[in-house]
Amino acid sequence: MGKDLFAFHGDEKLLENAPLADRLRPISLDDFVGQESILSKGRLLRRAIEADRVGNLILHGPPGVGKTTLAKLIAANTRAHFTEFNAVLAGVKEIRIEVEESRQRLGRYGLKTILFLDEVHRFNSAQQDALLPWVENGTFILIGATTENPYFEVNKALLSRSTIFRLTPIGSKDLYSLLQRALTDREKGYGSIDIQLADNAANHLVDMANGDARSLLNALELAVQTTPPDANGVKIIDLQIAEESIQERAVLYDKQGDSHYDTISAFIKSLRGSDPDASLFWMSRMLEAGENPRYIFRRMLIAAAEDVGLADPQAIVVVNSCAVAFEQVGMPEGIYFLSEAALYLASTEKSNSVLSAICAAKSSVKSVKNQYVPLHLRDKHRDQTLNSDGIDYIYPHDFPENWVPQNYLPEEILHEIFWKPTNHGWEGERNRILKERKNTKNKD
Repeated sequence: MGKDLFAFHGDEKLLENAPLADRLRPISLDDFVGQESILSKGRLLRRAIEADRVGNLILHGPPGVGKTTLAKLIAANTRAHFTEFNAVLAGVKEIRIEVEESRQRLGRYGLKTILFLDEVHRFNSAQQDALLPWVENGTFILIGATTENPYFEVNKALLSRSTIFRLTPIGSKDLYSLLQRALTDREKGYGSIDIQLADNAANHLVDMANGDARSLLNALELAVQTTPPDANGVKIIDLQIAEESIQERAVLYDKQGDSHYDTISAFIKSLRGSDPDASLFWMSRMLEAGENPRYIFRRMLIAAAEDVGLADPQAIVVVNSCAVAFEQVGMPEGIYFLSEAALYLASTEKSNSVLSAICAAKSSVKSVKNQYVPLHLRDKHRDQTLNSDGIDYIYPHDFPENWVPQNYLPEEILHEIFWKPTNHGWEGERNRILKERKNTKNKD
């Protein structure tokens, strides 16, 4: 049934009042900005769209890179019916209604349905499972969009039936192109308005957008709408106006998502790689995005044991002291303690011998059959009837340097070595002493 006059005017009004970012959505693949790695001519996804052979897709990437826009472009270039849901608002009930309508369209008219599910990661496991039968039998083609890593947030069964495409932050060159389109498009942009955008203002907008097209266009829209024309009817957008329109960089960071894990990974690897500058950068990125400083301290305490270890036993003391001091002071001054701990870890000697040693010992426990405690190591006080328990034990403090050659492992693994200290820092000195004592034991 066609739309009545009121519905038609309603749609017109909606389009007129839509945000700039929505109005400027491209209507063809050639107009799509960015994502050349998956959409340039000859690429798989582009070929599938042009041939109207698009199957189930999962599109993932940060906000503002074109996931929803790409889904709508696919709809515009296919003969299939297009239905859009947001996983935050929709549930299994709405999906079932759409399933029935999809079956009717397919049965009566031979018309396929594309179901676009934005924020698909918001569906829980059971809700995602409810999609499987209809995806499998072709009732509809699923296009899911997510800002999270689909390999962690989407069911494996659903992933196995979909092709996954990763969308990346939009490059500066493409953002400048999008900015120019917004200023010159007379129908959807500001081409009918006399606007002068200063070069340094444009640079600021692009830089602060940080690969997010929506953030860029929202900032431009705010600047244009709030800037009155001068005496000549020209809206002059200078650097100050641009800075007021987008005051903070769009930080691609989600405390529960990929960016969280990727950034903390970069931070830990920078500490491990002894790069103090990179360590401070990634830590600052987390703090700017609102990460809990206590979480960063916990990760540094782990690094002090795992990556510094006994090359510098003071590392864990320093980090723990900084964490305690932080609790007394809080933010913003607490950043000094965070920085001191990070710089200490990044600059000191490194060793993962503690990790290797405990892993080797645990492996031995699982594999060695005879794990009886040797008689001379047993407790002689607990059971007075077992007179042989502990009888041949030699007390180390009765000897010079508080050490005497003695076996402490079960007979079956008597010569096993679990801890293999490096020559770095404190454990390097212990390594020398242990080697001397080992040689003494072997002679005896």
